[in-house]
Amino acid sequence: MNHQPNTNPQTGAESYEAEAGQTPISPRKVLMGAAVVLLILVVLAAAGILKRTHARTVLAARTYELAAPTVSVAPAHSGAPVDTFVLPGNVTAFTDAPIYARSDGYLVHWYNDIGAHVKKGALLATIDTPELDKQVAQAEADLATAEANANIARIQAERYAGLVKSDAVSQQDTDTYVNQAAATTAAVHSAQANVQRLKELQSFEKVYAPFDGVVTARTVDTGQLISQGSGAELFHMQAVATLRVYADVPQLYAGMLKRGMKIDLTFPEHPGKTFVGTLVRTADAIDPASRTLLAEIDVDNRSGELLPGALAQVHFKTPISGPTFIVPTAALIFRRDGLELATVANGDTAHLVRVVIGEDDGATVEIISGLNPGDQVIQDPPDSLIDGEKVTVVQPGSKPATAGGL
Repeated sequence: MNHQPNTNPQTGAESYEAEAGQTPISPRKVLMGAAVVLLILVVLAAAGILKRTHARTVLAARTYELAAPTVSVAPAHSGAPVDTFVLPGNVTAFTDAPIYARSDGYLVHWYNDIGAHVKKGALLATIDTPELDKQVAQAEADLATAEANANIARIQAERYAGLVKSDAVSQQDTDTYVNQAAATTAAVHSAQANVQRLKELQSFEKVYAPFDGVVTARTVDTGQLISQGSGAELFHMQAVATLRVYADVPQLYAGMLKRGMKIDLTFPEHPGKTFVGTLVRTADAIDPASRTLLAEIDVDNRSGELLPGALAQVHFKTPISGPTFIVPTAALIFRRDGLELATVANGDTAHLVRVVIGEDDGATVEIISGLNPGDQVIQDPPDSLIDGEKVTVVQPGSKPATAGGL
């Protein structure tokens, strides 16, 4: 049906009748719709912001977790109680001396080569010193001249001393000749000392062994030019009838060392055999760098079985202490202040402890003190590990989680 427009007689404007069922939209509903749309937009924006914030938080936490070093831990195995501990010892000769020349010349002959066992005073070499021989001859001639001059001066002084009593000569001339006699006598003494000095140097033409020992080095040969002083040694000798063994004892055991105590020594070249030494002295001072006490053990070597320069295993007896633990050698951390082990506390925190070792077989080492039962030891700690650092603990053979889930 067609609707005809109605004309308002007052305004002159045309109007149409609304169709059946249609109502006008109120301003309130428009505002409410806009508010709903705005609220939806705000919720969506907040959700996006929260999602990004959560992602950043997770990323930061994961980054911090991955920054912590990954370590493998295992409990230390219990060992037997310790009544001895073993330390490495350096074996040295009781007396060790280089032999130098005291006069210049040429080597005429040497009499003992390396490995020769010689007694004190044994002739080692002969040096020809022609220049020194001439100096000795000259000094003896100078001495003869000084003695002749002194003899003339003495006679003259005695003559004037007798004449001055009768006033035949003046007192001044007498004093002059008396003083001249004293001066020439002093010149004689000087010439005698010079001759004695040169003859003592001449005696060094023959090189003798200063003590009983073995020749361990010979650095000269016949005809070689020899210069006096410490420029180059002729021979090297060591006294080996008694050997000194030096060991650095940890501060923990310094108080148990007593002079005269017997100590067992073993050597790799003598498996199954034990040598007995005597503790003769200690440094009586702790080395601040290593926190150890230097001890000297003397061992009888008249049989010649042991060699200076060797490495010994020194077995110190100690009262039985608490429990010991066995850990891999790779778990040890070598720091300036001493040996340390890294343990894990509270499940994720590294804790460094100072330890004292006992037996060491190369693969494992015995811990005498520093560990407690139940300690979880880091098996192969990184060198940069510090006390209190956070770590990621994994079981041996497992792999740590990766960041692939981000």
